[in-house]
Amino acid sequence: MIFGTADFFGGLATRRSRVLAVVVFSQIGGLLLIAALLAFLPGTLSPAALLWGMASGVAGAVGIVMFYRGLATGVMSVVAPTTATASMAVPVLFGLITGERPSIPALAGVLLGLFAVTLVSRSPNDPAAGSRAGSILNALASGAGFGGFFILLKLAPEDAGVWPLLGARIASITLVALLAVVTRRSLRPIPGTLTVTVAAGLLDMAANVLYLFAAQRGLLSLIAVLVSLYPASTLLLARYVLGERLSPVQITGVGFALGAVALIAAS
Repeated sequence: MIFGTADFFGGLATRRSRVLAVVVFSQIGGLLLIAALLAFLPGTLSPAALLWGMASGVAGAVGIVMFYRGLATGVMSVVAPTTATASMAVPVLFGLITGERPSIPALAGVLLGLFAVTLVSRSPNDPAAGSRAGSILNALASGAGFGGFFILLKLAPEDAGVWPLLGARIASITLVALLAVVTRRSLRPIPGTLTVTVAAGLLDMAANVLYLFAAQRGLLSLIAVLVSLYPASTLLLARYVLGERLSPVQITGVGFALGAVALIAAS
């Protein structure tokens, strides 16, 4: 659910500030957090740890830019779940193809989770067709980037601790900064948005640390499903903070999401 809260704050920031500025400063916030945590969390620094982390950072940077772009132009309660569906499907397929074999209850939880995300993706809002199509395309591209991020972090050495996340943040900040230079986009945040932007980055990094520890100990095809259920918290925040409506179908989807978590956790 921390991912969902981070995405909510990131979506708020992009509605009031420049997308690339939000990405860079949120990522800097995450970099500062992971740099502080390195002294307290166990892990072995190695070239492989940093390289896999940097590769995941490139994929994550693509994902976060497309995601924040989608949030800035579309309906949050459509973009977040659609992104989650794609980011779930990519690592689940990778895990199954590479030989992971979850238990029957866990597989039932995976299927229920996919169904849950499909339900919460149905929005009661009806934006213009062109705008909605563009938002969904951004969300699908974002989900593919996040899925790659999850896979590449999983491939880092198991004894690396959180060092891959340091490499990921260095790579993502560098890539987005270069993108801003090439496209001549300003990285100066709009006044009043820096606090919520940094908060999004801190929460995102905290969620990444928890994901990495889980992925180092469990099956990717299960961990990815649990991580990708985060839109439930994004939807609830969008409902009670922004006043976005939730349909009965979406509420049902949140219930199925909780059921999916229970099935996977019990396996």
